[in-house]
Amino acid sequence: MEPTAHSQQEASTLSSTEAAEDLALKLNAAVRDSNRKDVLELLEKGADVNSKAESGWTPLQSAVQADDEDLVRLLLDKGACPHARKDNGGTAFTEAAIAGNVNILELLLDRGLKINDHDDNGFTAFMEAAWYGNEEALKFLYSKGANVNLRRAVSEEKLKLHKGGATALIDACRRGHFSVVKTLVQEMGADVNICDNKDRNALIHALKEGCAKERYESAVSIGHFLLDCGVDVNSKDECGKTALILAVEMRSPDLVKALLEKGEIDIDDADEEGNTALMVAVAKNDYNIAELLCEKGARTDVGNLIAVANRNRAHNMARLLRQYNAKFIPETPKDWEPKSKCWRDQLKNLHKIYRPMIGKLKIFQYIQQRIWNTSQGGIYLGLYGGTEVAVRISRSTEGEKEKQFFEQCGNCEHLLKLFWAEKARGYMYLCFPLWEKNLEEHLQEPEDQMDYKDALRMIFQAVRELHSLGFAHQDLHPSNFFIDLGGKIYLADFDNKRKLIEGKKELVNSDLEALSRLMLYVLTRGRKPLHQVSPEDLADDSPDYKEALDLVSSLVSHDERGLEGLSKHPYFWSKQTRFKFLKGIWNKIKVLRNEKAVFQAPNTTESFPYPWWTKEIDKSVLNFMEKTGKTKPYSNSITDLLRFMRNLDEHPNIRISNRIGDHAEYFLKLFPALTIYVYNSLRQNPKYSHFADIQDPSL
Repeated sequence: MEPTAHSQQEASTLSSTEAAEDLALKLNAAVRDSNRKDVLELLEKGADVNSKAESGWTPLQSAVQADDEDLVRLLLDKGACPHARKDNGGTAFTEAAIAGNVNILELLLDRGLKINDHDDNGFTAFMEAAWYGNEEALKFLYSKGANVNLRRAVSEEKLKLHKGGATALIDACRRGHFSVVKTLVQEMGADVNICDNKDRNALIHALKEGCAKERYESAVSIGHFLLDCGVDVNSKDECGKTALILAVEMRSPDLVKALLEKGEIDIDDADEEGNTALMVAVAKNDYNIAELLCEKGARTDVGNLIAVANRNRAHNMARLLRQYNAKFIPETPKDWEPKSKCWRDQLKNLHKIYRPMIGKLKIFQYIQQRIWNTSQGGIYLGLYGGTEVAVRISRSTEGEKEKQFFEQCGNCEHLLKLFWAEKARGYMYLCFPLWEKNLEEHLQEPEDQMDYKDALRMIFQAVRELHSLGFAHQDLHPSNFFIDLGGKIYLADFDNKRKLIEGKKELVNSDLEALSRLMLYVLTRGRKPLHQVSPEDLADDSPDYKEALDLVSSLVSHDERGLEGLSKHPYFWSKQTRFKFLKGIWNKIKVLRNEKAVFQAPNTTESFPYPWWTKEIDKSVLNFMEKTGKTKPYSNSITDLLRFMRNLDEHPNIRISNRIGDHAEYFLKLFPALTIYVYNSLRQNPKYSHFADIQDPSL
């Protein structure tokens, strides 16, 4: 068969594509070989100067990696894009920092590269220079405005795994570049106490790498330097190991001694497995460090130290430990089950490991035991005399103020209460009854079974209670409402954003507006972020739809009833209460001579939503009531609808009940806007507003 013109064109296109790919591969290979002659020839043949090889490498990036300054200039002159990114988001600029070539860095900066640009893993050129120990490149980038204390930015997915957050100083410490570390701190003002997203500071990173033989000397030097610079010695790694424990693992008596001389370190602090520094020293059979720790007062009554020494056949170690009152203790494992379902595993770990007690409080302040982050610090799990608690840790001065506030909440039903407080080493440990989840987390659960009306009732009461103490919350976010094992909701303010009202109505109004958004967020089950949700997101087939809309509107408009009055809004009434209210209104107005005046409030333009209600009602029911009743026929007026509802319910008939079912269910479903219309009409009529004053017994 003869080839068609179309098939010939396809073959030609395919052939040209393959040729272009072949030229691109050859160009990248020539660049990696620094073969200037071949590069020029291939470009003249039409090779794409911005073509990409494996992993997204461009010829320019390959030239930078090869540290070939002349070739970099050539490719730029031939149109190479300096902004092109590899598959990992890296650019020629970050590659230049890795190579440490200041001339190439300057050349690329002149082409519009941004000094703090980063790849997909958050690495900037400055961080790369620190990681690879390229001090001259580091100084150049600093002179051009690189952010010394920038933390590694990562994706939301990686952030959930606590990845990222490291700085250039952390990188230099981790890689053991002592000279770079000194330059960063002494010349560039790097902050020695910034932590990564696993709460590890520069000292922790330096010591973690110090166990490797080739990094030992540099880790010791960096450790001493950072200690002289005032680094926080109480930071922990992801396994809960302190700097002291890591120094023991490194087997560096000098660092151990230097750490202990700092004074603020807890010699008996333990990691997630309950190992103290002394226990690690004994396990490693390091007599000198064990002796130093014992001399400094390390506890010998935990960890069954004698048994470990005996297993190591370390008779001198066992003798030393006995000298400091260590005894062999038979282990009897205790079976303990926490009440909390959400925090069960973490609590079981906390219960079984050794921790130095703070009064009656047992706590492990590290990332695996942290249950919530706030702008004022983390909230951690704790056991207070065996009771499961959430613990807020503050400096003593700030802690006293917080304690005073939470003590005021003691008689409030839905404000988070203080369970107990302990003081130690300049810190206040505030203990609260442990919650399971916050409201935001709960609403994200796929099988959420929350009673939303009951939840909102508790939320409204919590805000009312806070206002009654004289405070406006100013941050009514779902993450600030906590739910315990029994489903009870409590409001907290760990970010300390509350303000004294002191007659400032705008603060109360601000809380009411926030409460309206929170109400919509709850009723829409948290499907949209709090700041995006609107009344249009409500499901209009809900039996409470009209009441919910009215309540939201009342909150936004700063209704004169205030939160106290709005907490008695018809939205919170049960179905039976609504039906009794509607029936009862007829009983109240039937003695009046001018029935229509009751629903003619001067401040409302809303009309009766069911002007043809007799056509919507079940015909057989209406006919039955008109034939058997001893009253005048029913018109389409609001008062006659209320009269009909009252008569039907007060004079029940088995046939009607079988036909329409529960009367309250039937009427509220058929006329969903009736309750709020009647309620608002009465409330806005000064002469009859007292008719709307009703309290749901279920409240």
